[in-house]
Amino acid sequence: MSTDAPKILGINGLGRIGKLTLWHHAGRKFFDEIVINVGREVGTGLDDLIHYIERDSTYGRLEAFLHGFRGEPVITDVDSGSGTFKVNGVKIKILSTDRNPKDIAWAENNVELVVDTTGQFLDPNIESNASKGSIRGHLEAGARKVIASAPFKLKQGASIPDDAVTTVMGINDKDYDPVRHCLISNASCTTTCLSHMVKPLLDAFGLDRVLSASMATVHAATGSQEVLDRLPKTGKTDLRKNRSIMNNIILTTTGAAKALQQVIPEMASIGFIAESVRIPTATGSLIVLVINLQEELNKPPVRRDLINQIYQDRAKKQSDGYLIYTDKQNVSSDIIGCPRAAAVIEGHETHTRTASISINLEHMQGIDKEVLENIKDRVGSIQVTQAVIYGWYDNEMASYVNMLGDRTVTVAESME
Repeated sequence: MSTDAPKILGINGLGRIGKLTLWHHAGRKFFDEIVINVGREVGTGLDDLIHYIERDSTYGRLEAFLHGFRGEPVITDVDSGSGTFKVNGVKIKILSTDRNPKDIAWAENNVELVVDTTGQFLDPNIESNASKGSIRGHLEAGARKVIASAPFKLKQGASIPDDAVTTVMGINDKDYDPVRHCLISNASCTTTCLSHMVKPLLDAFGLDRVLSASMATVHAATGSQEVLDRLPKTGKTDLRKNRSIMNNIILTTTGAAKALQQVIPEMASIGFIAESVRIPTATGSLIVLVINLQEELNKPPVRRDLINQIYQDRAKKQSDGYLIYTDKQNVSSDIIGCPRAAAVIEGHETHTRTASISINLEHMQGIDKEVLENIKDRVGSIQVTQAVIYGWYDNEMASYVNMLGDRTVTVAESME
């Protein structure tokens, strides 16, 4: 982006993340103009789309979000003929004719940076001219850089191409190469929180002391779930996805373990397990991280206070505010709108248990039989501490959309 030209952002999709991304950048005002591709007519006209934008069942009204309870209406200069208006002084233009990324009028509107929030175009290996659309289609339509608001989805055995990268702000955002990369995945809300919970522990203890790790996310509902029970589509095997989220706790899956390896590669050597449970709340989610660490001689034992101190020190050291440590007792609604926090560590609930584990060397792989013959006592023991850490995250605005906004601005700055 030229330093003299207006800074223009393209947003593809106006669902939960697309709408809140608009809110974020309308308040931030880094971009002079935002072009939003909806791909279809909304309601009976532009006024209905504005009605949708200016109010939200979770975060309230847009003017209050931007300026507090004294906020006046912030959507002005509405022109139905051109599909334009202003939000908090930022010019907005709506495109409503094309859904395939390759056909969207990015070039005609001088859009060089696009955030795709549809969740539909996530395979970076699909060619730009694919009939059902591709994330690369945005490049063909005139964009230079595309940020996906979800993890890449690859076919079995495929690898991420050289011009694509997955990053989480504050963890591996410097892996983005402005010269090399034109497709950037901002990972997921769960991966964002999880990576900020895992990285401080890896830095403090080292990878060799981590014996195993697992996580479960207690996750708010998403737009892909059903309000009422519905008959499954042909060929679908997960019958729970068609059950009502309004009155059920629903077991589901998460790709956080695979995505975590993309932002913290050393996690590939750990048998990491990730599970997910959906609950009937609008936003505000929780990760329960369980990690088993080997105790070492002449080093402080791994106890609750040490774990909490690691997070406190990291939170104080970082100026970005991505990690927050608290001793307060929270519930999920307390996290909604928590500014910039990728993860809020609830130190009050951190706990550890240490046990002695017996190991029979005869059952261990990689030990030479001749070596075993010279060992009389083949049963030894090690001290292992299991730590449980709780991390809150607002899976929509406060955690994920704020991280996405920061990623978008840093990419835009690299294009100047």
